[in-house]
Amino acid sequence: MFLLTSAACCGMSVLPSKRPMSGKIQNAPPSVRSIEKMGLKIIESYDSSFVLEPDAKAALFDSLTGDSFLKQIALQLQCSRLEFAELLFQPVPYSSDTPKGMPAEFQKYHESSDFAIVNVPPNFMFQAKIFKPSRLCAIYRVFKN
Repeated sequence: MFLLTSAACCGMSVLPSKRPMSGKIQNAPPSVRSIEKMGLKIIESYDSSFVLEPDAKAALFDSLTGDSFLKQIALQLQCSRLEFAELLFQPVPYSSDTPKGMPAEFQKYHESSDFAIVNVPPNFMFQAKIFKPSRLCAIYRVFKN
């Protein structure tokens, strides 16, 4: 059996589950039993809100706007330059409301070629002393020429 972990901005992880099927599931209607047999954990709602302390936010923003980091991203995106849009979000589990693994209000950035969504490197979060949430994504404006 497999469980889907919370969705990444740009991908998904699948991990083996070590928990046995519960007796409740065995007595559930066939549709619920088939979902559990497939190993998917359905999450009805997920609170993706978070607040960063001012010092932690400033330290994180400094890392996200550092010249070497911006050059790395620009090289990968093959663009002339980037600008941090000062927008962060916590990845959320995939659902019918969040098919891209991000809060619905950020999906417009995913669909636009003028923006790029980047996973915040864990070392940036550690240096800024941000431990909750454990993962963040940052949005950058992309300039092609």
